[in-house]
Amino acid sequence: MKIINLSKNTVLAENAVVAKSLLSRLKGLLGRGVLTKGEGLIIPDCGSIHTFFMGFSIDVIFLDNHRRVTKIKKSVGPFRLIDCPFTGQITIELPIGMIDASTTDIGDKIDIQIA
Repeated sequence: MKIINLSKNTVLAENAVVAKSLLSRLKGLLGRGVLTKGEGLIIPDCGSIHTFFMGFSIDVIFLDNHRRVTKIKKSVGPFRLIDCPFTGQITIELPIGMIDASTTDIGDKIDIQIA
């Protein structure tokens, strides 16, 4: 899947995957050594995440049900808990630095395309 910031016409990820099942949602990025440029994890119906036991930092974007950015957290390190109560509908986890590289900001419209 491809994640695009429509407001800025920038690409957030070219090879994102969706965590659909309970197991894939629980596992998330655990067990991975790194999240490389172009990769991303989309977690539907998700207003909070944790980075317990992860070995690397990530950028996190929370979207509302209109796929507008409601919250951004850059460089979230291991053993952190991040939430976006009430407005968080979709969570996107990206490699560190992708929020800045794509100039993504609060209010931007995000598109998720099936490749």
